[in-house]
Amino acid sequence: MTPYNDPSTPAVPLTATPDEALRRSLGVGRRRFLSTCTAVAAGAVAAPVFGAAPALAQDRGRDHGHDHGRGQVLVPPHKRGIILYTVRDATARDPLASDLPSGFREVFKQLARHGYRQVEFAGYNQHANAPGGAGLESVEGAKLLRRWLDEYGLRAQGNHGFIPSSWPLTEADKDTFKKHLEIANILGMDHMGTGGDPTGSSYRADWDVAADKWNALGEIARREGVKLYTHNHDSAYGFLLDGGPLDDQGRPTRSSGIRKLEYFLKVTDPKLVWLEMDIFWAHVAQYKFHTYTAHDGSTRKNVFDPAALVARHNKRYPLFHAKDGVVSTTNGMGWDMVPFGTGDIDYTTFFSRVGLSNYRNPMVEDDNSPSATDPAQSLREAKISYDNMAALRKRRC
Repeated sequence: MTPYNDPSTPAVPLTATPDEALRRSLGVGRRRFLSTCTAVAAGAVAAPVFGAAPALAQDRGRDHGHDHGRGQVLVPPHKRGIILYTVRDATARDPLASDLPSGFREVFKQLARHGYRQVEFAGYNQHANAPGGAGLESVEGAKLLRRWLDEYGLRAQGNHGFIPSSWPLTEADKDTFKKHLEIANILGMDHMGTGGDPTGSSYRADWDVAADKWNALGEIARREGVKLYTHNHDSAYGFLLDGGPLDDQGRPTRSSGIRKLEYFLKVTDPKLVWLEMDIFWAHVAQYKFHTYTAHDGSTRKNVFDPAALVARHNKRYPLFHAKDGVVSTTNGMGWDMVPFGTGDIDYTTFFSRVGLSNYRNPMVEDDNSPSATDPAQSLREAKISYDNMAALRKRRC
């Protein structure tokens, strides 16, 4: 297990705080590259990654690692995916009221035309007038979905679905969880997960309880041949409260400098529990959570490096949400969400540093793609995102 920061010593000083890095990024223009060839080779970073995404050219994708001298493909064609939440307006669209793709089958067809080869579900509901009806969260519904996936050459690679709220598990929750595992197997998923964090708490005791629960769920999933994963938002990469003076409810108020999901990785079984990093929210965490109050009351600096965490824990991160953002000084998060490849998150560097391109499954996501005034927007932006992902190449040093 990789050691964590020694709480008795400050984290290594950095050359710039996140705010300074953000201002510098804005000052030189958001289309610049980071000078990263050496850093990528060494697997090290000394400051938060506020670099610009490269200007991307279209590439429909080839099955080999190089393309006519353009360099090594960072995301192989068979690994280019999208979470269906990005096009949720299209799956929910009434096919009797629109000529645009609607329902799962037509959306699968359109995504396959764009070039996608993988999808991650966000539930199994669609418009009632679409083929198969509204609710496909059943064995029969899964068989129908699998037939359509196969028809268009797509593979299901996960679902943000049911994780029992009870602990210890009720029999009803256990039965529902097993039903979802059966659905996952029908759909051909290697992974099944959730869109939420294991717990919203900042306290170590609550993360210990969450670890016990996820280890138990992971064991059930393993028996069914499925890997269970949890997804992150920014708060999960905030600092754990695990020491110092207690508050009036007897809870710790200070931190050792260990981040919550880092602790979760430590106390869960790597054979039972996996993670899906939402890269956008990880970068928001990098911006927001860069200092902590140590057990002795001192303020210490520790800037989060998302790619380094993935590299340290390697195969525990089989999935990503590939969500892009432009730097922002106004929203308190450091980033505004945009379609993949049109923002400032340096995905060339990120994918180069984490490696294992034939193992990782990056799923394009943009929460804001559906539009109330432009019904074609989400599928149009899905194509833009695909083309930008397909164009990513490792930089030549």
